[in-house]
Amino acid sequence: MSQTASSRPPRAARPERLPLARPRVCVLSGVSVALADHLGWPVVAVRWLFVALSLAGGAGALLYLWLWALTPLRPPVPDAPVEGVQRQVPVSWLLAVLAVITGIGAIALVFSGSASFAVLGTIAVLIALAAGAVAWDQVVDAGDAARGPASSTALRISMGAFLLFMAAALATIPNRVESGWLWLCIIAVTFAGAAVLLAPWAFRLWRELIAERTARIKEEQRAEIAAHLHDSVLQTLALIQNRAGASSEVARIARAQERELRDWLYAGSEAPAGDLATDLRDFAAALEIDHPVQIDVVAVGDPVQHGTSELAAAAREAMLNAARHAGGEVSVYVESRAGAVDVFVRDRGSGFDVDALPDGRLGVRESIIGRMKRAGGQAAVTSRDTGTEIHLSIEFPSEQS
Repeated sequence: MSQTASSRPPRAARPERLPLARPRVCVLSGVSVALADHLGWPVVAVRWLFVALSLAGGAGALLYLWLWALTPLRPPVPDAPVEGVQRQVPVSWLLAVLAVITGIGAIALVFSGSASFAVLGTIAVLIALAAGAVAWDQVVDAGDAARGPASSTALRISMGAFLLFMAAALATIPNRVESGWLWLCIIAVTFAGAAVLLAPWAFRLWRELIAERTARIKEEQRAEIAAHLHDSVLQTLALIQNRAGASSEVARIARAQERELRDWLYAGSEAPAGDLATDLRDFAAALEIDHPVQIDVVAVGDPVQHGTSELAAAAREAMLNAARHAGGEVSVYVESRAGAVDVFVRDRGSGFDVDALPDGRLGVRESIIGRMKRAGGQAAVTSRDTGTEIHLSIEFPSEQS
């Protein structure tokens, strides 16, 4: 028996089934594709299975809706053109067409003198289809880039106008049914038309009000946290810097933590603009981590965002030289004037003789003075025993100032 068992070939490993998840690009919901991929069946066979089960008391439709509600979406593909679900069938317009057909059927039932319950049922289906079309467009297809605001406005106006037209048409039809039931239908259709026209607008105002209220609450909470941290943590960090000295490791760590806290508290929810002052502040934060230096960047005037690559590079080189050779406290002052920008970098080091620099020291001559000349600006270096100041100046055309 052991020899027979050992001579049997090993069983082939079963292929792993794909997880049951709906695709993001689909015809209607992606349920059939998800189920076909999970079971390894053809998509056409799964769709015909749903149709066959729907003929058995509507079980297929209920199963389809149940899978639609509970089956998750597949993870988004990186660099995909759409983030949400993109449907090939315009469901909202399809519901609108069904609403128009139902409305025409309701008028035909009134003309034929059908029973009141038949007319009421048809009118109820009409209102449900029209409201469902607008609700689908406003909620489900809200993030679909293929259907923009123009399509949503056209659908809402079309459905509202059709419902009001139906109310007017029912009011002018001779009383083929009991007048009480007919007028009940007219009132219901009129209110539905007004709701279809005004509800999306009211819903949008309500969402904007909620968003504004939430933002205000967050801002109040941020202000309370900022006040508490300013009175406790920030003052403690400032005290540590003053007691430890700018060149100590403890002071650099405290300075970095203070900068991060201030950026989080006062920068707001929007990212800072990529201007010259922001660039220099980021570079100063990086220098404070690697060198025993404390750099303060102050900017006045309008933010400078155009044509400052050479100026920023020269200012960064000046800040780097101050951090390497002087240390301690370094001040950077950025002033934006009409058509011109001035940057001052000042340290409190021992100073140096610019004319006596060796030929191999090209940081000041080429990276600062030479770069500013090539960019059409000026660079002046003033160095004394009490410190060094580098003044960078450049003018721009009026349209870039």
